[in-house]
Amino acid sequence: MRFLPALTRAAALGAATILAATALTGCGDDSSTDTAGNPYGLAQAGVLRAGTLSDAPPNVYLKDGKFTGFDNDLLAAVAGKIGLKVEFVGTDFSALLSQVNNHKFDVGSSSITITEARKKTVDFGNGYDFGYFGLDVPAGSPITGFDQLTGKRVVVVQGTVQDDYATGKQLNPVRVPDYNGAINQLKAGTADAWIAPAEIGEKSAADSGGKITVAAKQLSPAPTAYAVAKGSDKLREALNKGLDEVIADGTWSKLQAQYYPGRPIPADFKPGSGAVAPSAAPSASASAAS
Repeated sequence: MRFLPALTRAAALGAATILAATALTGCGDDSSTDTAGNPYGLAQAGVLRAGTLSDAPPNVYLKDGKFTGFDNDLLAAVAGKIGLKVEFVGTDFSALLSQVNNHKFDVGSSSITITEARKKTVDFGNGYDFGYFGLDVPAGSPITGFDQLTGKRVVVVQGTVQDDYATGKQLNPVRVPDYNGAINQLKAGTADAWIAPAEIGEKSAADSGGKITVAAKQLSPAPTAYAVAKGSDKLREALNKGLDEVIADGTWSKLQAQYYPGRPIPADFKPGSGAVAPSAAPSASASAAS
């Protein structure tokens, strides 16, 4: 009878070992299934969670409760090519790249210029757009160029490439968290100039009721691209593939014409991988027939 407790303990240990092995096997199967069903490692399979801004038209903005703009509409088209839906979430640009790398968002969509410094935080897909720096000033300002900013109160959105430019030029810029903050500084007369993405600056000036004007603009030194977390190679490659497809089918050209009518494209700019030439935007009749 004294042997029974020992036998019971041995049996229990054996059963526990079998259960543990079964559990481990089950976990392995689940992992395999998850990888197959979620090949890009998204927070939610089939849904691309995109961090973006709400106040930077025509690039990224909120209209009638929906995130839109060139960058976001293009991303939705790219995602559709690789079988994903996009969920847009608003944030501040100053936090966007770290949020992408921490996987709060699967991708960042906000006319993000590729820079070596930013490559230390995130990985970038292929460039999908070019851009200009714009110089917005209060109406009646004597400022007419970027070379007249020394000693002036210059406002920039924190963390942007315009912030990098102003800092590099030792302009000691005033940093604000969003584009509305910069616009309000100009309207209130608390800033002499705002270095902005040109398209956003032009739209802001047009909507200002004559309080803001565009004094100058110059070509940005690098293209803009979608940002993904470091090491997200499968997602980055899939987005690059989808981008080439929307360039080839005319969607990229259609959105360019819609959001930047009349804007010339630099001769040396090639969107995507560069292997696919932009097709003409589909005609109205062709769009209606499809």
